[in-house]
Amino acid sequence: MPVKIKLQKFVDKLPIPETISPIKRDKKGSYYEVTMREFSQRLHRDLGPTRLWGYNAMYPGPTFDVMKCETTFVKWMNDLPTKHFLPIDTTIHGAEKTLPEVRTVVHLHGGKQQAHSDGYPEAWFTRNFEQTGPLFEREVYEFPNLEATALWYHDHTMGITRLNMYAGLAGFFIIRDKHEQSLNLPAGEYEILLLVQDRSFNLDGSLYYPSTPDKNNRRLPYPSIVTPFDADTIVVNGKVWPYVEVEPRKYRLRILNASNSRAITFKLDSGQPLYQIGTDRGLMEKPVKMNEILLLTTERADVIVDFSRSFGQSIVLKNVFKGASPETTDVMQFKVTTPLKGKDTSSLPDRLGEIEFLSRKMASRTRDLTLDRVTDEYGRSLNLLDGKMWIDRISEKIELGTIEIWRLINSSTDDHPIHLHIVDMQILERQPFDVAHFQATGKLKFTGHAAPPDPNERGFKDTIRAPAGYVTSFIASFGPFTGRFVWHCHMLEHEDHEMMRPFEILKKKNGLKNILERVFKL
Repeated sequence: MPVKIKLQKFVDKLPIPETISPIKRDKKGSYYEVTMREFSQRLHRDLGPTRLWGYNAMYPGPTFDVMKCETTFVKWMNDLPTKHFLPIDTTIHGAEKTLPEVRTVVHLHGGKQQAHSDGYPEAWFTRNFEQTGPLFEREVYEFPNLEATALWYHDHTMGITRLNMYAGLAGFFIIRDKHEQSLNLPAGEYEILLLVQDRSFNLDGSLYYPSTPDKNNRRLPYPSIVTPFDADTIVVNGKVWPYVEVEPRKYRLRILNASNSRAITFKLDSGQPLYQIGTDRGLMEKPVKMNEILLLTTERADVIVDFSRSFGQSIVLKNVFKGASPETTDVMQFKVTTPLKGKDTSSLPDRLGEIEFLSRKMASRTRDLTLDRVTDEYGRSLNLLDGKMWIDRISEKIELGTIEIWRLINSSTDDHPIHLHIVDMQILERQPFDVAHFQATGKLKFTGHAAPPDPNERGFKDTIRAPAGYVTSFIASFGPFTGRFVWHCHMLEHEDHEMMRPFEILKKKNGLKNILERVFKL
């Protein structure tokens, strides 16, 4: 267990990660190079330097800020040590002793890119590309940036994603367009990116990550994965419980919950509202006035906060999630102490745009997929997607452009954040069911009415909350690229321990080919 360290809150200023500039830009797009390195950084005034891994030796990594349809080429390079400083469980898939300890692959979360640039978990590479995974294809990734939204990039290596991300491998990737710019939202220094995570520390300031769920259980391997793991301190942009000085005016906050597993419900202790204007996949049709916003890990919220009547106040962004520990109930502080530099001419529009929603009648198929909990050979909790392991045959093969409804039947006791690569999801409904009856008979017996998505979920998302004891239904169009991708729970300890599955988007079959296949099958 970590040693409880009493750290004073709101003594460190919120860092703003620097924006990376391209090495070159031409008609094809912009080209960047990013190197993963080990370094040390003070995460709190009273902590010693913390050993970290970061993109360009930064935690968080540098922010990409690009325009829609501006193709971005990134060469991701690994210059990390050959030994990991966090505990590797070699009994789980993708982390066997036969593999190099330190491997990396980068996923642009929420991005729509071809399979060779998507960060497939088995497309890993080691230092200087000396060794590569079985599905590694290229050193330079290509991102077409098809939609304006707040994305983020992070490690996605099979079996050790939780460790590489905990070490610091994450950063923002912002895509903008002319429509967003026309809305006159708070911009520049009045737009603040907040990458929120939880971390635990040893007395010397080093990161604490558990090596086993039970030291007294001799059946367990050592190290052994802990699923899930919630740390005991909140870190924002690489600082523990920071503060930021703001003017009495409107601000735009781009909030990302990038914790390994922790769910966070954000609320201002002043009681003033959060006007949510966007979700994972960009702007909604109109702002939604929220008193609090629940974000499971990897979910994002685009929010406007008006501090115009708060001059002289210190306002705390709280975590009011049920069951949060006392140490994790504070996130950061806004000090409304900077005099207004000029008149606030930014807007909170009544309308933000139009969304082309999908309808049920457009779906060609409905799939029932379970979120199960069993135990593995060591008696550890094992969460699975549709009862399958990673190495089982691919069961979701879908033609490009096909629209499907997926019903996620969650018979476990966790609310799982389910993420599909490159696919936008539109939540249809959530409905409670009798879990015991389903586990005994395999049949659904609903215990309440279906509820529509929450008002601030009524747009497209790349990660959706699938609550325990509910069937969560979403509709999606599978595309825009073909290839092999993955879907998984984004609680990283679940993802690393089998709660991830490949799916395949296939090229459309032409009519003649369909006829021939039917004939020969007959």
